[in-house]
Amino acid sequence: MSTLPPCPKCSSEYTYEDGPLLICPECAHEWSPTEAAEADEGDKVIKDSVGNVLQDGDTVTVIKDLKVKGSSSVVKVGTKVKGIRLCEGDHDIDCKIDGIGAMKLKSEFVRKVL
Repeated sequence: MSTLPPCPKCSSEYTYEDGPLLICPECAHEWSPTEAAEADEGDKVIKDSVGNVLQDGDTVTVIKDLKVKGSSSVVKVGTKVKGIRLCEGDHDIDCKIDGIGAMKLKSEFVRKVL
């Protein structure tokens, strides 16, 4: 059995060493073992659509019309969302939107208000 870590990009278990680097044969991602250890130690950083780091309590703007699942309503482009909370999972922003209520958003569909 291999003691090498899985690929951080695609989670493939078939990684191999090539000199000082680890390489994934499935997605061709290359990384150093020290980078992988440092990434495991730090918390996950959640960024908005343009790369700004998000934190709890930030105000964000929706950049795309978003259909609300199970409803006929839509969150329109430019809607401001105040006091977000970051959470784990695919939808990593927990918030309340005026007129719609509590919902979760993906960080890739919002932009931080600076």
